[in-house]
Amino acid sequence: MAAKIEQKLAELGISLPETASPSANYVPARRLGSQIYISGQVPSERGKDKYTGKLGSDFTVEQGQAAARLCAINILAQLKQALDGNLDRVIGVVRLGGFVNAEPDFKDHPKVINGASDLMVEVFGEAGRHARAAVGCSSLPRNVPVEVDAIFEVY
Repeated sequence: MAAKIEQKLAELGISLPETASPSANYVPARRLGSQIYISGQVPSERGKDKYTGKLGSDFTVEQGQAAARLCAINILAQLKQALDGNLDRVIGVVRLGGFVNAEPDFKDHPKVINGASDLMVEVFGEAGRHARAAVGCSSLPRNVPVEVDAIFEVY
């Protein structure tokens, strides 16, 4: 029988990718007691950045949401690896931190990060509801439009 979360991902048409290796001096995931911290993930697919540019000039809010959703998929891939392949060990999503590479007059950062938040609720139901920050910034690594990190409670 398929694991509950894997089954939910399949219903959503999501296949988790291979995890990306860190591009600097950090680890992709760190466990502290019953919490796992997932380092910031960018909207990459098959080892390449799928989106580059800024919200407010290069991308619409809807495109930003799609980029944030891809960040969340990459977070889940890192989490799965950190949990030895068993996402059913997740008790809940504690917090997401979202960074939006945006033009100075862009004001819809929270709407963009909803792309990641909505996915967590779709996958984990009520356990996917979380605290969050959505922050605008003038640049991100490799000019990606969004980066999202996460904290999960696990057993």
